[in-house]
Amino acid sequence: MLNRLLSNDYPRSKVLAVILVAILIGLAFAPFLFPGVKALSVAAKVLIFVVLVASFDLLLGYTGIVSFAHTMFFGIGAYGIAVATTRLGPTWTALGVGIGGALLLSLLLSLAVGLFSLRVRAIFFAMITLAVAAAFQTLASQLSDITGGEDGLTFKVPEFLSPSFEPFEEPFLGVTIDGRLICYYLLFVTAVALVLALLRIVNSPFGRVLQAIRENEFRAEAIGYRVVVYRTTSSVLSALFATLAGCMLALWLRYNGPDTSLSFEIMMDCLLIVVIGGMGTIYGSAIGAVLFLVAQSYLQDLLRLGSEAATGFPWLSALLSPDRWLLWLGVLFVLSVYYFPTGVVGRLRAAAARKAG
Repeated sequence: MLNRLLSNDYPRSKVLAVILVAILIGLAFAPFLFPGVKALSVAAKVLIFVVLVASFDLLLGYTGIVSFAHTMFFGIGAYGIAVATTRLGPTWTALGVGIGGALLLSLLLSLAVGLFSLRVRAIFFAMITLAVAAAFQTLASQLSDITGGEDGLTFKVPEFLSPSFEPFEEPFLGVTIDGRLICYYLLFVTAVALVLALLRIVNSPFGRVLQAIRENEFRAEAIGYRVVVYRTTSSVLSALFATLAGCMLALWLRYNGPDTSLSFEIMMDCLLIVVIGGMGTIYGSAIGAVLFLVAQSYLQDLLRLGSEAATGFPWLSALLSPDRWLLWLGVLFVLSVYYFPTGVVGRLRAAAARKAG
């Protein structure tokens, strides 16, 4: 059963397996283990970014395609939910229409970008996708009648997922069961299902061909594989998974705007998470997302404590100021790349292989 779920892609490292199980348990019981609004929001963001980064890794890590348009599909998913529920009301039908419409639009756009752009060299393809993403963000900001412009769209979700919905009067294990908690577990189940689906894709014969194209595109074409078809299919699949991640984001925030789902900063975060976790490893998206988002969310609090503890040393207290959290986040990233050049997953698997050898 486990073999089929993981598509025969085991962690291949006891330490990595323990970390992944800890992450899964932590996310599954996050509302009970880490009470508080902020902790639950961080856990939900981790679930969303695991799917988003894993879909991006399908392009970058498994196919060798550098695309800067990934957040465009992420934004399409978020806007699909936002526009549909704003126009049709907070119903399950509206959610279905929003998700279906977003997937259809992402399918057409990714197919067009793939067919017209994947024939060019890598650097030119990256530039084309960057231009397309920037144009789409500008378009989303200007079509205020549909997207709400720079102000974005605030909308309601079905009552079952609303914070005001409380089916039980008494708390369970000290936690109030409400629509917000139900929404979190909907995201959790969705994220697990999508990650398992991505594992199935990359470990299928199709996924093996993608890895062959990544290693040597000319040799893959020489032995009979139509590289453009496989790369285009990979681009389309990656876009569809990113769209579903955007739907998850909108469902959780009940708001969407250009800066929320289409900003270039999100694209940079995806790149950083892929590098930290390890390219070409779906498991790396989970580890990288947890490390990056927890550091991003709580580094300021840790620096504040350090700054207060170092009040006797003014220079150290100033260096540990919470205002310098981006500096320290950059330092942590540089150290992670230096000590884990193949990412956390790659390093742990290599250590396990050396030990076994």
